[in-house]
Amino acid sequence: MEEQNASTAPNYSLIDITKYFLRLGTWGFGGPVALVGYMHRDLVEQKAWLTEEEYKEGLALAQLAPGPLAAQLGIYIGFVHYRFIGATLAGLAFVLPSFIMVVLLGMAYQLYGGLAWMQAVFYGVGAAVIGIISMSAYKLTIKSISKFEWAAIKSKWLLWLFYAAGIVITVVTEKEQILLFLACGILYMLIKAPPRWLKKPTIAPAGILLTVGFWNYNGKTLQQIAWFFLKAGAFVFGSGLAIVPFLHGGVVKEFGWLNEKQFVDAVAVAMITPGPVVITVGFIGYLVAGFPGACVAALATFLPCYLFVVALAPSFKKIAKNASIKTFVDGITASVIGALVGSVIIIGLRSIVDIPTLIIGVSAVMVLLYAKKIQEPYIIAFAAVLGLLLKTL
Repeated sequence: MEEQNASTAPNYSLIDITKYFLRLGTWGFGGPVALVGYMHRDLVEQKAWLTEEEYKEGLALAQLAPGPLAAQLGIYIGFVHYRFIGATLAGLAFVLPSFIMVVLLGMAYQLYGGLAWMQAVFYGVGAAVIGIISMSAYKLTIKSISKFEWAAIKSKWLLWLFYAAGIVITVVTEKEQILLFLACGILYMLIKAPPRWLKKPTIAPAGILLTVGFWNYNGKTLQQIAWFFLKAGAFVFGSGLAIVPFLHGGVVKEFGWLNEKQFVDAVAVAMITPGPVVITVGFIGYLVAGFPGACVAALATFLPCYLFVVALAPSFKKIAKNASIKTFVDGITASVIGALVGSVIIIGLRSIVDIPTLIIGVSAVMVLLYAKKIQEPYIIAFAAVLGLLLKTL
């Protein structure tokens, strides 16, 4: 036993992995795909803290379970050699820098949001965000469902049906439809890979700063924030941007916490800060209920992600081979991405208000398509300057 433990002992300390994720959370720009790429380059290729197999298992789990992709992978990497304490410290270190940044940005937004120069900045930024989200929705579509080729669409016709349903129902209702996502997941699982217990009935398994509103909150609002963001965090698959339809439906439509312009600004804040895109929930929580709201929103959103990873990690190799679980996730993912496209349509119709914003939005898509080395924060910064010039000249 001692020899086995020695052979599998990590060549890094708990402090080392915590410091790494603290740095990544501070300087890691580029969105989820870039962040998981940095982890592979740094931890597998350069430092050799993880094996290729361990990394791939973590990436597969992050794609299978609900939650933002990069944060889940970070939590799993912390879990590999240091179990629960490693998962907890890695997750906190990864999220904390960007959380602090969005709270500070929330304070600035509360102070200056009504001023002409701030409105001019977000005039350009809001249009660029629509372009960025549109491009992300396109990439998620071809990655998670299929390419826009007739043969591929024909073979995945049911997923495309769920995708279309997600678009239409989101546009019509302007709300997140959790029951639709669950129904799509269950239906796809039953058609493609029904679980064994349906074929052979057995015992079912156990279920799986006052001036800037710093303390401006009330208990009922915090409870609403906690429950709403807990649901949102439990239904985000693959990319942090998949949370947009949930947030839009609840934050703008159901509760009326933010208006359309403030919501687009909140998404923009997520684009210009490092770390997971989902951290926009901290900014939204701050605008709604000050610092307590930011803390509750962030904790509620990331809690499902954390619990799923630490619960599934020990037995993931067995779970990953379960075809029923895979098809269930595929069905949910198709409808969630459709809902993301629906949200882009809704937000875009209200954010692209004139010719300049249309040009900025289209230009953002073109840059992402043909100048792939230019990352989103640079596009946002350029759009901010452009918006300022358009509104002041």
